[in-house]
Amino acid sequence: MQTATPAVRKAPRPRADALRNRERIVTAAREMFVEHGPDVPLDEIARRAGVGNATVYRNFPDRDALVREVVCSVMDRTVAAAELALAQTGDAFEALERFVHAAADERISALCPMVQSTFDQHHPDLEASRERCESLIAAIMDRAKAAGQLRSDVDVGDVMIAAAQLSRPPAGTGCDLADRYVHRHLQLFLDGLRAPARSALPGTALTMEDLRKA
Repeated sequence: MQTATPAVRKAPRPRADALRNRERIVTAAREMFVEHGPDVPLDEIARRAGVGNATVYRNFPDRDALVREVVCSVMDRTVAAAELALAQTGDAFEALERFVHAAADERISALCPMVQSTFDQHHPDLEASRERCESLIAAIMDRAKAAGQLRSDVDVGDVMIAAAQLSRPPAGTGCDLADRYVHRHLQLFLDGLRAPARSALPGTALTMEDLRKA
């Protein structure tokens, strides 16, 4: 007599309300990390998200897990903005512009430094998001150079560093004032990336490998 093989049960999919709660926690955490830094109390994040403390800990067992999710989600949304622009227009330089402006809106310059100080920089989730981001921007820049849109003496590291620096308010300056002008200044930078180049840049193009070695 043959023994019936037990049916394999699929893991239950998260309920829609559970997914919404998780998204609300990540959104609230992103806002509060930008405003107060990574040490903001988790109960304050729960309060802004409109959920209980237990819901936060059920989704994120510790602060590192929450910070990591915030940084990964921000990078993923920024990449998605560039992918959408490329799919809609086929214009590589426009996709690069969309990426830079989306990065400012997502406050990447404020969030990514937390990776340096709060947890394992080599966590698989973080490395996957970082690799996807860097690979896409490198491909977009190569495509823009091939089309004669982007000057040839710049690399991904140049774009990342300049966008981060221009997205941060100067010392002693209120964030509201910086936010009002950030996209204006980023567009000035982006216009300077267009080919043909109007001047020779000092030094050499900055790659992501150069940044990792620094």
